[in-house]
Amino acid sequence: MPLDAHALLTARAAQLNADYGDSTPEAILGAAIRNAKIGDIAFVSSFGAESVVLLHMLSRVDPTVPVLFLETGMLFPETLAYQSTVAETLGLTDIRILRPDSTDLFLHDPEGDLHQRDPDTCCALRKTKPLELALQAFDAVVTGRKRHQTGDRAAMQVFEVDAGKLRINPLASWTPQDIAAYMDAHDLPRHPLVAQGFASIGCAPCTTKVAPGEDPRAGRWRGRVKTECGIHFSGGRVWPANR
Repeated sequence: MPLDAHALLTARAAQLNADYGDSTPEAILGAAIRNAKIGDIAFVSSFGAESVVLLHMLSRVDPTVPVLFLETGMLFPETLAYQSTVAETLGLTDIRILRPDSTDLFLHDPEGDLHQRDPDTCCALRKTKPLELALQAFDAVVTGRKRHQTGDRAAMQVFEVDAGKLRINPLASWTPQDIAAYMDAHDLPRHPLVAQGFASIGCAPCTTKVAPGEDPRAGRWRGRVKTECGIHFSGGRVWPANR
């Protein structure tokens, strides 16, 4: 992105933060969609443990906004079923399922064990590349990231600029208690694995249950230094997405 265009986008993000940074998630979401050109904004959703909250808000603001869902080929069957249920229940009309390139998998992960040998490269092939290709069609992206989730997210702005795109995080200030209260208030369907002890849900081989009182993300890449999946790296730094 040219420097002048980046400066303009940065100024736009700063103004949106000033105007809406302390607003409700619904107001933030509405502002993001109003400020985007038609067809230029998309959601990224994992359809994970907390995703239904923001998806429900989207269904009430504009259910036609594209929702990008990474089907890595290694998701839990429960996640795939939940994705279908949530989309139908909320009336979301443009779910775009992104899959890894079959040639990449044939060349680099023919046995399906790359996640054990090199989890970063596995994430890059199954998540980062498909998402980056899909996002080329959009100028703005909405995520469900929250400041409480990891240290890297603690200083996250509601409106950010990264890789030439406006990134919007309507739930940035929300706590687990806020999420639970919203789900209860709107009787939203829970991911079936949550009741089984999974608090943060990614690919099946790299996700475990968590113990009571344990950090919700402790079950992701347990035993490894890795704390973020491949889609979180842009321009050589972390930009976390949905849990």
